[in-house]
Amino acid sequence: MSASGGTKAIIAALAANAGIAVAKFVGFLITGSSSMLAESVHSLADTSNQGLLLLGQKTSRRKADREHPFGYGRDRYFYSFIVALMLFTLGAVFALYEGIHKVQAPEPLESPIVAVIILVVAVVLEGFSFRTAISESRQTKGTATWWQYIRQSRAPELPVVLLEDAGALLGLVFALIGVGLAMITGDPVWDGIGTIMIGVLLGIIAVILIVEMKSLLIGEGATPAELDTICDELAAGRVERVIHIRTQYLGPDELLVAAKIALSPGLATEDIAQAIDDAELRVRSKVPAARLIYLEPDLDRV
Repeated sequence: MSASGGTKAIIAALAANAGIAVAKFVGFLITGSSSMLAESVHSLADTSNQGLLLLGQKTSRRKADREHPFGYGRDRYFYSFIVALMLFTLGAVFALYEGIHKVQAPEPLESPIVAVIILVVAVVLEGFSFRTAISESRQTKGTATWWQYIRQSRAPELPVVLLEDAGALLGLVFALIGVGLAMITGDPVWDGIGTIMIGVLLGIIAVILIVEMKSLLIGEGATPAELDTICDELAAGRVERVIHIRTQYLGPDELLVAAKIALSPGLATEDIAQAIDDAELRVRSKVPAARLIYLEPDLDRV
């Protein structure tokens, strides 16, 4: 993922969510709708989340030092994990609490048409943010499905924004259903039910993000396609085969490759050094993220 692409999607989401959060909260103050309040908190959490993603991008660019010799690339994973936790606590838990409360003690809505208008406008703004995230993601998604992209991407920002925006659009639909049914039937319980639906939706999205970001924080290796390419490029020239290999992403744009390679027998020291340099060059030409490559030469005893 290009840094500029990810940043563009994050900024678009931040601007949309900030404006929507204010509009929704004003709508809640006018109507007293719990769906509007839940959506206000949801948008506020999303706005904070975009700020955390931008912070993660900035801190991950710090240069490596003695304490962190491989750099700070995983800061982007850490802040994305915090985003998932915030989405769960501020979004899902609050919406479930508020929805259950309103179902148990329903209160009539005031001027529900105001809530409907605000929610429709919010759908348009969220749609713009979602379209931007989709457009930027297509540059790196390739032939993978959207679910595969979310599961396999080593860059966390765009998958996070994609899921947040998709959740926001569905949440707005649930809020419209809740407020609309409450207005049509005159029964405010529907508003509480819509709020509960929002909470369940946000909980599902948060759990997906927590699982994926935890996996990235622990350390994921090269994708199957990348690993095949790396092995193919290593096993060329004077390298007869790859004996064993380990890979790990130190950050979204930095892959560590450590391998033991079998070289042709009888090579002089300078030829061994040249064979290793050539192998590293071949790998980096096909997998640019493989910035750190450590190769241990050995004889092929098989």
